[in-house]
Amino acid sequence: MNETELYYPKELSWLSFNERVLQEAADENNPIIERIRFLGIYSNNLDEFYRVRFADVKRQITISHNDGNEEQAHVFEALLKRIQEKVHHLSKRFDAIHRDITISLRRYNIHILRHSELSESQLIWARKYFKSKVLLHVAPILLDSKGHLIQRLNDSSVYLDVALRREGRNTKYAVVEIPTNAISRFIVLPPEKSKKKKQIILIDDLIKLCLSDIFTGFVKFDSADAYSFKITRDAEYSINDEIDESYVEKMSEGMKQRLIAEPVRIIHDDGMPDDMIQDLRKRLRISSADTIQTAGHYRNFKDFIGFPNVGRSYLENPTLPEISNKAFSTHDTVFQAIASKDILLYYPYHEFLHFTEFVRQAAFDPQVKHIRLNIYRVASQSRIINSLIDAVDNGKSVTVVVELRARFDEEANIAWSKRMTDAGIKVVLGNPNVKIHSKLCVVSREERGLMKHYSHFGTGNFNEKTAKIYTDLSLFTCNQELALECIQVFDMIQNPYKKMKFQHLQLSPINARNKIQSLIRQEIQRVTEGHEGKITLKINNLVDKELIDNLYHAGKSGVKIKAIIRGMCSLIPGVKGLSENIEVISIVDRYLEHPRIMVFENGGDKRVYISSADWMTRNMEYRIEVGCPVYDPDAIEMIEDLLDLQFEDTLKARVIDEHQINNYVKRGNRKNLRSQIEIHNYLTKKEAL
Repeated sequence: MNETELYYPKELSWLSFNERVLQEAADENNPIIERIRFLGIYSNNLDEFYRVRFADVKRQITISHNDGNEEQAHVFEALLKRIQEKVHHLSKRFDAIHRDITISLRRYNIHILRHSELSESQLIWARKYFKSKVLLHVAPILLDSKGHLIQRLNDSSVYLDVALRREGRNTKYAVVEIPTNAISRFIVLPPEKSKKKKQIILIDDLIKLCLSDIFTGFVKFDSADAYSFKITRDAEYSINDEIDESYVEKMSEGMKQRLIAEPVRIIHDDGMPDDMIQDLRKRLRISSADTIQTAGHYRNFKDFIGFPNVGRSYLENPTLPEISNKAFSTHDTVFQAIASKDILLYYPYHEFLHFTEFVRQAAFDPQVKHIRLNIYRVASQSRIINSLIDAVDNGKSVTVVVELRARFDEEANIAWSKRMTDAGIKVVLGNPNVKIHSKLCVVSREERGLMKHYSHFGTGNFNEKTAKIYTDLSLFTCNQELALECIQVFDMIQNPYKKMKFQHLQLSPINARNKIQSLIRQEIQRVTEGHEGKITLKINNLVDKELIDNLYHAGKSGVKIKAIIRGMCSLIPGVKGLSENIEVISIVDRYLEHPRIMVFENGGDKRVYISSADWMTRNMEYRIEVGCPVYDPDAIEMIEDLLDLQFEDTLKARVIDEHQINNYVKRGNRKNLRSQIEIHNYLTKKEAL
């Protein structure tokens, strides 16, 4: 079989994942407000796809041509064409779903109005609102032949391209940024006849209504037209190797490169006149017609993630109450709880407060001597970092490893590193050659004259915000062998050339690949000896070809493989002679599925791991990732129960097949089961026992 028959292209698989998000927007069983928010999630995902994956394909085409490898260039060009065809198909579906949702909202007395639909009294109110609340945030860019427009645009913003027309004169152009960073994009209009009827105007339309208030007195014009557009830049950047620059300075320079990078996509209203399109293309120096696209009325639809529910509460998902862990709640301190037994939490079902309390208590506990933690993404108002600063004030040693290259969080992490350094925390800025993506924390506590370590291994970031919407596992353990290896990881980051051995942990890029392959081979060996071989996986992405080949070999050897893969899956399941023993599903629901779990049957003596790493080459070779074995029998049982519930999902699970067309799992004669709801019920009952 050739490569195209063995591996599904990861970029197309990523678009297939985003199509599952679009399915949630189309699903009439979801509350209407959640449906429009899923459109926002889809849009935000697509922006990131263009910044990262689409940009990379275009970059590979250029590199291949420059290297004279025309055959390779042709492969990438064919892939780019397939991507564009898929995006075009999804965009048409997006527009249809958006129209349907807009109509459906009106059935619930929620109306999104254009400025041309406002009544006389609403027009008066809107103009007053604009002058008092919006105008102070508007700073138009008047365009002339000087200056480069591309350097003045932010790809996280949406803009209005304004044509100021005057009879007998050349049209003047201006650009207005929609100030969503300063004011809500959704403006609720005051009620008129009925208070039941809720009417919303977007700030985009309000600015269009009041264009004359912006330009009158500065530019002479007879009429003004405005159409929205946004750009998407290549998110990649390079870091120079000048010795006299600090890592922070290099990162800052890299960020500047991103800000002026060539756009990989410009998208504008489908009603924008040709003369405005040509002017925009010229000013942005766009030569390729493939880069500029048309779509519906509103750009930057990602803001709709925060679309307000101005109607009844049933129009959005009911809040699932966070569950308190009984082990933590029945002990006086977190350390007593962890010392008594390993504790496994599953966010957002469990309270993330348990982790913040772990760090808070460590910050003032007189017996705690040292706290080690690594940061990839944290909340903008991080209680965790505040506690670490408190710990320093209480005389404790605190070491924090900060990954400056967490994509799209670089600027925030640079700011955090400076703040923590100023507070007296020992900040380690990672390794310029590998990203640090592990989720580790170790608290070292002096007990009876000896140092005892309490460690945390997780699958998700130490972020209070995302812990409410991402599902992630969090293991607290007093296992000293695991803790000492965890401390070794921190030492290795600070001393990258020091050789260290890890007996328990799967550590990328040191031994993770080899350990995983060894576990797969053991399952194959069990089958050759006449026993059952079984592997169960739950990961976000499966695209590493070597590991895929290992799974193909295991499947052909008779090992039964079941996987839950949220995002990209280059493995092609269910193909006779290749992967008929491999079953893959994907679940998209109200929470983003984020844990990485590996279960190897091992003849009944199961080997269970939770990890920060997806099965991607970058995670195995170019990042510091940690997979931690789970030894506690109760924690193993909980993980297996969670996986079983997800494989039983009949409402939100899709089958990943060779075509990735996202058919829902067939229910057959089974009852309807929505795994995320059932998991909440399961954990609630478990904590009540």
